[in-house]
Amino acid sequence: MFLCVKQTSTYIYLIYFLVIIYISVHILVLASASPTCPPFRPYSPDHCRSHWDMSTATPVAPEGYAVVILGASGDLAKKKIYPALWNLYLDKLLPANTIFFGYARSNLSVGDVQTLATPFMKFVDGSFDSFKSFWNVNRFVRGQYNKESDFTNLSEKIDEEFKGFKVVNRMFYLALPPNVFADATRLIHSHCSSTGSTRVIVEKPFGRDLASSNQLSAHLSSLFTEDQLYRIDHYLGKEMVQNLIVLRFANRLFSPLWNRDNVACVVITFKEPFGTQGRGGYFDNFGIIRDVMQNHLMQILSLVAMEKPRTTDAEDIRHEKVRVLKDVLELDPADLVIGQYAGSRTSTDPAARLGYLDDPTVPAGSRTPTFAAATLYVRNERWDGVPFIVKCGKALDERKADVRVQFRDVPGDIFRGGAKRNELVIRVQPNEALYAKVMVKRPGMGIEPEETELDLTYGTRYRGVALPDAYDRLLLDVFAGSQVNFVRSDELSESWRIFDDALRLVDEGRVPLVTYEYGSRGPIEADDMIAKKGFVRSGTYSWKAPAHTDNA
Repeated sequence: MFLCVKQTSTYIYLIYFLVIIYISVHILVLASASPTCPPFRPYSPDHCRSHWDMSTATPVAPEGYAVVILGASGDLAKKKIYPALWNLYLDKLLPANTIFFGYARSNLSVGDVQTLATPFMKFVDGSFDSFKSFWNVNRFVRGQYNKESDFTNLSEKIDEEFKGFKVVNRMFYLALPPNVFADATRLIHSHCSSTGSTRVIVEKPFGRDLASSNQLSAHLSSLFTEDQLYRIDHYLGKEMVQNLIVLRFANRLFSPLWNRDNVACVVITFKEPFGTQGRGGYFDNFGIIRDVMQNHLMQILSLVAMEKPRTTDAEDIRHEKVRVLKDVLELDPADLVIGQYAGSRTSTDPAARLGYLDDPTVPAGSRTPTFAAATLYVRNERWDGVPFIVKCGKALDERKADVRVQFRDVPGDIFRGGAKRNELVIRVQPNEALYAKVMVKRPGMGIEPEETELDLTYGTRYRGVALPDAYDRLLLDVFAGSQVNFVRSDELSESWRIFDDALRLVDEGRVPLVTYEYGSRGPIEADDMIAKKGFVRSGTYSWKAPAHTDNA
């Protein structure tokens, strides 16, 4: 009997061992057969976070990927879109079976588009063969933006290229003037439907005011679902703007300071050292508030001021951005300074001697502002009473975009005014950097305080690391189906609400327009307003980029 039990026990262990081997083998087989995340399908980029090489994706069935650039002959296409697609192609970040279709009214060939875009493309050693193969998967289709037969032809051209593919995903980039958005999107919807995913990238401007923006949003939502729409604001693709989420919510150091008890004011600045450069006709239709402040700067403001999201998922982040924008009060015209640049009387640069009205493409007597400074207030428990100053302008003294969080004065100053305000500065461009302005003891025998910085300049700390261009990041996000860095319709509506009434008064000429000189800091009236709102400019310290900086 004992022998029987022993044999039975042995058989049970043997069976148990064989079952374990069987299950383990099947797990290994399944794991080796599992595809990487297929691009162009809705999925979280976290699933493929460790390996972005989408060329290795193995979909269940053969899939094609058609990228259509509408407005392929324009400035945006040649300067940004084609170079970004080339970068992604060179780095093997795009899925296999991707073909690019340029579409425009101009009578061009692929060779013509290549000639237009090549001066704006970056190359590395050994990339010549890849460059040739990139243009070999480019096509060009000529057509109007309001003609059904032309969009039918476009769709047929795509189908011809993808014969034998059961699923063809289509991405449409609208690099178009706003007056053709409605027709182009309607015809995409009716004549270019896809057997796979359809994604539509919409470039700003998203309207001229709240009413036209809401009208455009209603039109788009009647044709596409929100998860098919990618309203692009390229500032959301910049390294230091994306860094705001990590900086704020991954550092315990800043959490207790990030509120009205410690922050005196926040200044968000955008400067360009050049004027309209012959593009005044386009710029004059919008002005600096619509062109920069209402979109780029408000995106930065929302990331600086928002509450902590539940997760880093797109909808959680966008939900918090909308929440804080709803708390921003409408702009009071009394808190707005607008200006227009005049030619410099002292510069030897011929371009600097021309004012905005000297641009032949600008209508005579135009009152369109090329500079604006506005003070906004966020009425919630965290920020009540803290001025958020947003300013932007053309023909100024430098190229710069940064966020400056200025903290309150040290209470009970024992240094007789020698202790200046601390600042945390996020430098978006150029020379990406994060630095904190702090007080230290001046070297020597005394104890006098002196301003210096704790400096993280990316070109020094991450020497040799190439920072992707904003359009590279954003286009890859579209392939990945991630909308975290794109603008949602309700977010857009809230941003327009803040400026709508003030813009109407500007358009009606009821806000004073002051003049500033080309190459200056901007209107003195803006500096006066900012000082009255509580920003203290000590004038005793200026940050300088380290000598060895790769990311210039």
